[in-house]
Amino acid sequence: MWVVFWAVIRRDTLLAFRRRSDVLSTLFFFLMVVSLFPLGVGPERDLLRTMAPGVLWVAALLASMLSLGRLFALDHADGTLEQLLLSPEPLSVIVAAKVLAHWLVSGLPLVALAPVLALQFDLPGDAISVLVASLLLGTPVLSLIGAIGAALTLGLRGGGVLIALLVLPLYIPVLIFGASAVGAQASGLGAAAHLQLLAGVLAASAVLAPWAAATALRVAMD
Repeated sequence: MWVVFWAVIRRDTLLAFRRRSDVLSTLFFFLMVVSLFPLGVGPERDLLRTMAPGVLWVAALLASMLSLGRLFALDHADGTLEQLLLSPEPLSVIVAAKVLAHWLVSGLPLVALAPVLALQFDLPGDAISVLVASLLLGTPVLSLIGAIGAALTLGLRGGGVLIALLVLPLYIPVLIFGASAVGAQASGLGAAAHLQLLAGVLAASAVLAPWAAATALRVAMD
């Protein structure tokens, strides 16, 4: 089972890096959205510090959604998904591997870029550390929940819009906990409680989301 798990991750990451434009479009979208806010609201330091957690988290959430439509669609188009469904290994394990690969090429680069962009908002060092921690815990949840939406809308016209309608309500707790963690740290209240909530959401999503996405895929392919 683990051989299949790592083989799927390796395959999906290699395919993603062969389509560099898809990866770069997510990063450039995140970069542009975050960078335009300081230009639009002005150089007032206190205002920028107050806005920073929400702006960075909303931009990361929207950027992660850009690549959700490609999570299963390309495999569905070339027939690979049908072969995966026929595999003797549990489909939930294969889905978990694909979600992890999706996060490695779309979520992890956002986490790496976030500290640099946070400097535009004059966030203190401890708040930037909490921002990175919250994104490390929260962005995998975005990929896991997004996988359910991508599976449910597989093969449908206007799937991108439907994915947004399905997953955005489920993203709201992650957005609130992630942005609140950074804001609480910046105000001196401490971010431990918010990060623990994010860790709990990640644990629940890691257990339930692959199974739910696998079930949705079987329904979509039938």
